[in-house]
Order: sequence, then C-alpha cells, then structure tokens
Amino acid sequence: MANNKLAIIGGSGLYDIDEFKDRELLKLDTPWGKPSDDILKTSYNGKEIYFLPRHGRGHFISPSKINFRANIDALKQLGVTDIVSVSAVGSLKKNLSPGMFVVVDQFIDRTFSRNKTFFDNEIVAHVSMAHPTSKGLMNACEDAIKKENIEYQRGGTYIVMEGPQFSTLAESNLYRSWNADVIGMTNMPEAKLVREAEIRYASVSMVTDFDCWHPDHENVDVQQVIKVLLENAEKAKKMIKSIINNFESHIDLKDPTNNCLDVAIITAPEKRTQKTIDKLKTVAGRALNK
Repeated sequence: MANNKLAIIGGSGLYDIDEFKDRELLKLDTPWGKPSDDILKTSYNGKEIYFLPRHGRGHFISPSKINFRANIDALKQLGVTDIVSVSAVGSLKKNLSPGMFVVVDQFIDRTFSRNKTFFDNEIVAHVSMAHPTSKGLMNACEDAIKKENIEYQRGGTYIVMEGPQFSTLAESNLYRSWNADVIGMTNMPEAKLVREAEIRYASVSMVTDFDCWHPDHENVDVQQVIKVLLENAEKAKKMIKSIINNFESHIDLKDPTNNCLDVAIITAPEKRTQKTIDKLKTVAGRALNK
C-alpha cells in the first residue's frame, strides 16, 4: 500500500487547494508537450498528494485545447496510481439539482477534435472501457461525500460534449432521451487516457445548473454557474481531504486497470520501433518492456 499515490484533477472552479500549506509546484515536460499547469505536490496527514488544475490556474485553457495526454503522462511520471477527477457539469435529470454531486460510473463520448489515445503511431492498443471507473476509488469518493454530508447520487452517465458552447435545446433533449444524468466537456478523453496509462480513476461531477432543457433554465448563464461553482468548490475541498484519508483502504488489487495493457497491445514486437517505445515509456513501459 505504501506505493499508492493519489492525484486530484480539478475542473472549473477548483484551481487550487489553499489549505495545503506544504507546497511545491512542479514543472514537468512530456513527449506530448506540457501539462495544463504546474503540478502541486503536497502532503496531507503524512500522505504525498498531487493536484493539477485541468484548465490551468485562472482558467485559460478551453476544453478542446486541454493537453490531456500531457496531463496524464506527467502524473504517471510522478508515480500516481489513483486519480480522482472533479468536474463541473449540467444536470439532465430533475432530481439532480445544482449543488448535488454525482459519482459517475459511465460516459458517452461526443467529443470530436481531441487526441484520444497514446497509441496513435506504430504501436496499437485497444483497452476495455466497459467499466471506465474504479469501484474501489468510487467507494472512497462515496464515503468521503457521506462524511461531509453532501447530497449526492452514486452512479450516473456523463455525456461529454465538445464545447466550449453549451448545448442547443434539441441536443439537451436528445441526451435526456438517452437517460444520461449529467453533461460536461472534460472527462473525455481523460478517462480513456487514464485507463491506457493503467491508473485507477474515479469521477465526481458537481452539478452547477439544469442545462437548457429545464423550462426555468432555458439559457445557461456563466455568472449564475460561477456562483454555484464557488459553493461546490468549497464542498469539494472537504471531500478531497476525506478521500486522501480513506482511499488506500478501498484499493482493489484485482482492479482490471492495474494491468490492462497486458491484453490490449496488438502490435507485433518486431514492428515496435525503439523511438515509439521510448515515447511510451512512462505510460506503457511496464507492458512494453516485459
């Protein structure tokens, strides 16, 4: 258990956790470029923790321009084994009102202009995404949410749209017809890349609005969203502290994420060039160098 390291990826409204006083900002580079921002290395109750703001501090990176591959490679370089993603979302269900949290367990990827794999040149891998989140890490998130008395739902489908515009009414109603729960712009291809890197993943969605399907919320207004964002961010910081304390007790050593590349890489060894093996050494070195 001593080698498990947790990272938090913060979404809209969650750019730092000021309460962490033991702070070191790390500048990392990757074969895919630079991550969204410097990664905060800190410790809490004796545990080494990392925090990365997905949009950068000050929110200057659009969803479509996030360098997801660099973010995940950089965290893997630091030895991260578990990632909890915290994201702002719109609600597609009447019972999921602004301020509620959803521990997501499924995604529908509607993005179309993003790099979605580390294995896009010479070496091909097909990882399973049937169950994209780690049950053990979801349990840790749920326990923390309960401890902080945050209203929540366990399980839900997150529609990931390209953005940065919000949905049309027709799109919003289409997604509701698919029985999706929440809609956002950032958990794909993040979840896919985390799986390729063999890092356990959980996603906590923080509801800010009802999207435009709701007759009382026909126009999603950024200023209204920001107010709820700030309230959610304070709850999220408390949740994160509780997750740090409990996540190791929920780790599933049989989680299929741990060694998923063993049955995913299809390219014959003689076709794998050293250049590409070196490029993938952080995310896939364990499997490629066996």
